[in-house]
Amino acid sequence: MAQVLEFKLPDLGEGLTEAEIVRWLVEVGDVVAVDQPVVEVETAKAMVDVPCPYAGVVTARYGEEGSELPVGAPLITVAVGAPASGGPAEVAETEAPETEGSGNVLVGYGTSDAPARRRRVRREQQVLAPVNGRPAPEASEAVQGPVAVISPLVRRLARENGLDLRALTGSGPDGLILRADVEHALRTAAAPAPATTAATATAAAPAGTRVPLKGVRGAVADKLSRSRTEIPDATCWVDADATELMRARTAMNAAGGPKISLIALLARICTAALARFPELNSTVDTAAREIVRLDAVNLGFAAQTERGLVVPVVKDAHGRDAQSLSAEFARLTESARTGSLTPAELTGGTFTLNNYGVFGVDGSTPIINHPEAAMLGVGRIVPKPWVHEGELAVRQVVQLSLTFDHRVCDGGTAGGFLRYVADCVEQPAVLLRTL
Repeated sequence: MAQVLEFKLPDLGEGLTEAEIVRWLVEVGDVVAVDQPVVEVETAKAMVDVPCPYAGVVTARYGEEGSELPVGAPLITVAVGAPASGGPAEVAETEAPETEGSGNVLVGYGTSDAPARRRRVRREQQVLAPVNGRPAPEASEAVQGPVAVISPLVRRLARENGLDLRALTGSGPDGLILRADVEHALRTAAAPAPATTAATATAAAPAGTRVPLKGVRGAVADKLSRSRTEIPDATCWVDADATELMRARTAMNAAGGPKISLIALLARICTAALARFPELNSTVDTAAREIVRLDAVNLGFAAQTERGLVVPVVKDAHGRDAQSLSAEFARLTESARTGSLTPAELTGGTFTLNNYGVFGVDGSTPIINHPEAAMLGVGRIVPKPWVHEGELAVRQVVQLSLTFDHRVCDGGTAGGFLRYVADCVEQPAVLLRTL
């Protein structure tokens, strides 16, 4: 007899509690191997391929593409071993070595600690026999109640909102109740009664498009709202002559070897400034009423992607030179572009560098990336009239802004940090004192 195992959405790490199904990678009846990705999900931090820890035949899938599942909710069921029907079938038998695990697995699940055992995998696709006239994916629902529902998540949604599923007519095959049916019923129940007077009709809100705050957009909204709520921030700014910095970069890249990026030079300046003003590389423990000054500088940088704003983190930036910083910025930027950043690469930042100049703007008042204490903003570098050595000249000018948590320091410290950054931009040789 086949053993049907249920694979649930695993703990994806970093405190994530739910994920959205982006794309199913297997169909019911497909044969899967250990650690084969079965679904692509999007969390609030990254896109993740979720591998299955079992080998066998997929007998059910839970959740449609675009739906959200909480951690611990069923993803798929897999028939492991002999066919569920008990009939003859060709099988391929493999034995896992005792010294090897299942390979790369996500946080919170895997088979690396499981004892070695024989696994039987069907060579031919097979779908479990229908139950009560319904295909296998909904068979588990039949035993939970008389109403056919697409997934337990939808049933729970209805239950938590006091909605009687028996009163609904499903829009799915054979009257199957989908998540959209439940959500429509809940919206209808919450809608106000039709306007009965002209005044009421005039006061009605205009029609528009609703965009769900979920995934990356929802995570950004939550973090920015929390930052504005908890952090008493202030911003100071200064214009700086970046002509010598640009010349220095040109000279460095003309010498051969890997190219040095501008953001890497700015990052090197930031780490030198944080060494002089460590108050800005800290966080506030509100429960303990303590300021925690951090030893390492994990430098985040804002990156705009098709999925929205993300902040990859260069770990231990204080210990990297300009060449190493350039390479790491390039690697993380490419991962952000392709949507392959891991949760670990998007968390743990202690200070953020925001180069909004790439959008063609001069200045901004950034919102601090909670729970950090400060963010340096860099505008575009453009030719402007500037008094240089007592004479009016055209120089490459940039506006620098520092938004900081006023709990960790006063304006004097913030101003000292920003002035040191500006001095390094104007005279890169100033950095030599800290090397």
